[in-house]
Amino acid sequence: MEFDEWEPVYEAILEDFGYGREGDERARDLLGSMTNAFDFDVLSSVEDATVAIVGAGPSLEDDAALERIRGADVVFGASTATDRLAAHGIAVDCMVTDLDKNPGTVRRLTEDGVPVAVHAHGDNIPLIREVIPTCTDEYVLPTTQAAPRGPVVNVGGFTDGDRGAFLADHLGATTLEFVGWDFDDPTVDGQKARKLEWAERLLAWLERRRGEAFELLDGRRATIDTNDLPVEPTRDQ
Repeated sequence: MEFDEWEPVYEAILEDFGYGREGDERARDLLGSMTNAFDFDVLSSVEDATVAIVGAGPSLEDDAALERIRGADVVFGASTATDRLAAHGIAVDCMVTDLDKNPGTVRRLTEDGVPVAVHAHGDNIPLIREVIPTCTDEYVLPTTQAAPRGPVVNVGGFTDGDRGAFLADHLGATTLEFVGWDFDDPTVDGQKARKLEWAERLLAWLERRRGEAFELLDGRRATIDTNDLPVEPTRDQ
């Protein structure tokens, strides 16, 4: 995704949450100063593959959900979903995180040669300073939601989960499977619920960009707020 296509959506997110662009840019530049350009050949298995984008919602513990993940060609774990998958003997091919919950997992995966898409934003500068020097640089994919600069890329997305979906799309995945996603999880706080709303909106945009319909949005499209999105989803099932 080109940044000029993403930028209007980014600006709407900033306005909605009251975030400042300057903080994101500082975090981006710090992460860029501590990393090198990522070799995307490390993730070449994503091209033409079925990729499971795994969230950490309660439904992840269902046996059927775990079987769907095992049936995918490639597995992307969002934040703590990576640890929960490991507990079930399922390894991820990429972790997507902003470092806020399990930095030890980030370090371990990069040491083991598993790529981790590390996101820089205005609230995680201390974590970037603390965690990134302990990682194996070759397997750190630095990302931002601001304009890309240096080694830091922007493939679209806001939360760890939907960023994983945008990354898989960027890498040429044929099919995206969403497992462990619970948009209506009653245990999350108000801000997290708003972030999930944005994740839902962004996935509605992504499915339209890809010309397909994601199963996890079935029955929900009519209620998705499509304001501020460059295109609107038009299908429902």
